[in-house]
Amino acid sequence: MTDKHPRSVAGQVFTLQVAVVVLLVAAAVVALVLQSRYDSSREAKRRSIAVAQTFAHSPGVLAALKTPDPSKVLQPLTEVARKAAGVDFIVVMDTKGIRYTHPQPGRIGKRFVGTIEPSLAGHVYTESVHGPLGHEVQATVPIYDLKGKVVALVSAGLKVKNVTSVVDRQLPIILGAGAAALAVATGGTALVTRRLRRQTHSLGPAEMTRMYEHHDAVLHSVREGVLIVDNDGQLLLANDEARRLLDLPPDAEGRHISELPSLDPPTVELLTSGREATDEVHLAGERLLAVNQRPTDSHGGPEGTVATLRDSTELRALYGKAEVARERLKLLYDAGLGIGTTLDVVRTAEELAKVAVPRFADFVTVDLADPVLRGEEPNGTGADMRRTAVHGIRDDHPLYELDRLIDFVPSTPQARGLGSGLSELVPDLADASGWHAQDPERTRMIVDYGIHSLITVPLQARGVILGMTNFWRSEKPQPFEEDDLSLAEELVARAAVSIDNARRFTREHTLAVALQRSLLPRALPEQSALDVAHRYLPALSGVSGDWFDVIPLPGSRVALVVGDVVGHGLHAAATMGRLRTAVHNFSTLDLPPDEILNHLDDVVGRIDQEEEGAAAGAGVMGATCLYAVYDPVSRRCAMARAGHPLPALVHLDGSVSFPDLPAGPPLGLGGMPFETAELELAEGTQLVLYTDGLIEDRTRDIDVGIEMLRKALESHPDRSPDASCQAVLDALLPSRPKDDVALLIARTRAIPPDHVACWDVPLDPAAVAGMRAAVAEKLDEWGLSELAFAMELVLSELITNAIRYGSAPVTMQLLLDRTLTCEVADGSSTSPHLRYAATMDEGGRGLFLVAQMAERWGTRYTPEGKVIWAELALPRSDGSDDHAV
Repeated sequence: MTDKHPRSVAGQVFTLQVAVVVLLVAAAVVALVLQSRYDSSREAKRRSIAVAQTFAHSPGVLAALKTPDPSKVLQPLTEVARKAAGVDFIVVMDTKGIRYTHPQPGRIGKRFVGTIEPSLAGHVYTESVHGPLGHEVQATVPIYDLKGKVVALVSAGLKVKNVTSVVDRQLPIILGAGAAALAVATGGTALVTRRLRRQTHSLGPAEMTRMYEHHDAVLHSVREGVLIVDNDGQLLLANDEARRLLDLPPDAEGRHISELPSLDPPTVELLTSGREATDEVHLAGERLLAVNQRPTDSHGGPEGTVATLRDSTELRALYGKAEVARERLKLLYDAGLGIGTTLDVVRTAEELAKVAVPRFADFVTVDLADPVLRGEEPNGTGADMRRTAVHGIRDDHPLYELDRLIDFVPSTPQARGLGSGLSELVPDLADASGWHAQDPERTRMIVDYGIHSLITVPLQARGVILGMTNFWRSEKPQPFEEDDLSLAEELVARAAVSIDNARRFTREHTLAVALQRSLLPRALPEQSALDVAHRYLPALSGVSGDWFDVIPLPGSRVALVVGDVVGHGLHAAATMGRLRTAVHNFSTLDLPPDEILNHLDDVVGRIDQEEEGAAAGAGVMGATCLYAVYDPVSRRCAMARAGHPLPALVHLDGSVSFPDLPAGPPLGLGGMPFETAELELAEGTQLVLYTDGLIEDRTRDIDVGIEMLRKALESHPDRSPDASCQAVLDALLPSRPKDDVALLIARTRAIPPDHVACWDVPLDPAAVAGMRAAVAEKLDEWGLSELAFAMELVLSELITNAIRYGSAPVTMQLLLDRTLTCEVADGSSTSPHLRYAATMDEGGRGLFLVAQMAERWGTRYTPEGKVIWAELALPRSDGSDDHAV
């Protein structure tokens, strides 16, 4: 019986053994569960009674019951006690069963679920109920007052499922024993059936039946081709799908693979090679097949291979569409990163053209309204379109060249787009008669060149059409389609916003530059003390408040000023103009540099206060400035700076130094004094003043910029100031500076000693006559005898005032330069005032006469006192100044 039906007998024995073991285990579990239920109920009742009685006798409970709101006191107490005792609820209620406490606060004030009459009679009552928390075992005990009267009840309880039972401890043991019994039974069955399994490969009649059913399903139902080829290349099996995909004849099985006419040579080579293959694509007629091949002998089977075939023709088409969509998304992503990197209209148009070639179009042209390039609003017509960007796969195209002004005729797609704001697709340019009307000869050249399709899209931002973008195809044989039109519109829409932003910036930048240039000196004043050259370069990203100035002072002295207002734009430029005007006003007072900066500091502070108090805008936040005064007579230069970079000196030997001037705080901070330093400069020394935009850059440290400036200046003592300016800019500045730059280079000159005459004047009115004679003699020596009368009158009044109202020492200096200057110095700081004398007044006419005779006159203060000066114009002959230095 066993030999004839080994599988059935083994199965029956195994089933019987399993049934016995399962029955024993089930009986043990049932008994344990019944015992656990009894123990759980008894344990729940015991714990509930203990907790309820303990809480009923807790101190403070009676006092809490007497309060107006017992729940407020008892609720937190019961929750603490419940958690500490390990029960699921403690409920305190009145004698009518209305709850004071409950784990679920929403149940407070509602009636208790359970029996309270025995507890009202003084008994401890336990019961099993289905309460708000589920199946519960609860105990209810009374609460007595001091007189032994029941005033309230306490109920405590647990959910039955939460009580720890013996089944939790014993159940793993019983289950483990059952598993061991099952393992023993399985081992015995295995010993009985081992030999039979080897003979039948563990398959019984049912399994054999299912195996043949699966075989038929593979051959007839699976939608993937299956081929089995032996080691000699003979086809052993081909299912229905393989026959369909390869168009195999009915007698294909049993024939050699090479004899099948429908297979192409690469497929025959793969099927007969026996090598492994994974998703190799092979052509079978018009189909693309993905072939996977594996050997059949890897697990002890017969030698040969099994191959599966999958039709990937439609999948490849879908993959192609997905690849196109992915490329388009990548193009839009790159456009978002590559378009609008600068606030430059032309650069943005070029970026749009470059990002679309060759991935979308073969050529791209961008035509912008001419006013847009100047930062202005477009006029809304197609008559002033300028070709701003052209980019393509080749440079020999016949399209309109760069910078050409184009007037699109109404029949062209561009003109229609400018009027309607709508994009237009022209799939075949050869048949576009309206487009041909623009320029028949050129359009013929374009078509002959091979450009066959066009998409034109308006550049529109904030409701304004700025220009047109044209996408052309030549190398790609397929024309543009509707899907391409939406992609082109998306590309242009991203660029249009950037171009409009650049246009607005260009407008503001142009206004700011124009304002700033109008506020800067248009031409340097004539003077003899310095040979001056200057440069001013506005930043491409926004002008700031850099400025410079050259101001002639009395006595042939010259003031040099360089400053920088913090900030950019129109506000900074306007503030710079205010400061430059203030410097001119203060320079007329002929004050020392440190006092000039003190006054400027007050001005900047007031500007800040005005801005902070305004409804819109913030304060200037300060400015920097360097003020220097050079005297060609003494060759001394007095300088003071307010947070400004140090000046550079180019000495006669070609060396460069940066004098250590006291820094001083930036203007507008207030509270700190400024200091003046004096330097003696040899004639021919170059004084270099600049703003921080020259030496500062994000890509380098400021010390590197200082060193670069030194190298650009040194070893060229004979170079002209203008050449030095250009050399410095070429060495230090990038092609697109990030900040404004003001540069001032002055070569010092000295007035010859024979053009200066000095006298010490005794403090005696009688000395005036002697001084008149000395001055007349000097003027004769200089060939200026015709000025003697006027100069004698002027110096008489100035010396008389110094002797009468001033104090010793009194000196007089006569200076011959572009004018004839007379300076009288004394030790008093009292300033004379011009006034009109009455008819009967004896005095008061001196300074009035000086003002009438002199071209200019004034007073300046020195540490030793004051100097009163007057200038007389030199006589001119033949339109030239014979006495200019």
